[in-house]
Amino acid sequence: MAACELIIFDCDGTIMDTEMLASECEVEALAEYGSTMTAKEFALRFAGTSSEHVKQVIEEELGRSLPDDHVKTVKAKMREKLWREAKPMPGIHELLDRLDQPRCVCSNADMEKLKVEMTRGELWDRFRPYVFSAHDLESKKRKPEPDIFLHAAKEFEVDPKNCVVVEDSVPGIQGGKAAGMRVIGFTGGSHTYPGHADALTDAGAETVVRRLADIPAIIEAFALWDGIDA
Repeated sequence: MAACELIIFDCDGTIMDTEMLASECEVEALAEYGSTMTAKEFALRFAGTSSEHVKQVIEEELGRSLPDDHVKTVKAKMREKLWREAKPMPGIHELLDRLDQPRCVCSNADMEKLKVEMTRGELWDRFRPYVFSAHDLESKKRKPEPDIFLHAAKEFEVDPKNCVVVEDSVPGIQGGKAAGMRVIGFTGGSHTYPGHADALTDAGAETVVRRLADIPAIIEAFALWDGIDA
């Protein structure tokens, strides 16, 4: 690839260590309807997806409909929990201090949630106004669809092939690949699990790191790996 012109980060599980907090909110709400999942099991199954998707899947598994306000209630409780407890991913501020390239956030989460947790992690002002939510896209399509990544490339007026995506979830990896971008898998969050790196590799990540500090060297190396199918 040519020199990297844009670095695209996911939020939950990548720059913010929040997947387990979100999972705790989800399983607490679902327990009222007979679900017995633990937060760890929930994170394994649903990291990188939306509360709307979770509701649909759980309704199918339980064979019953959840209340119409279920998603709204979960999101409200989640915002409260994130404001109290959310923490930035270890090393993210140091990484941002080192990067010279433009960067942005592309997330399946809604903008209100993103602002709450990123403000708590002192990251909102380090990315705004370049924080993109799939909820705000005209298509409304979320990862694993490539729409939000292509939207970011268009906003920065760069070729997708000159973008690097950093993602912790299978849907995110798949979306970045579908957009024609180089993709780095990340397994440094508290929600990581045995086989996480293999799952990201199978989804299309060209390499997987556990430390955010390793990302600049990977991006530099990508410029030399033109022979690898991206």
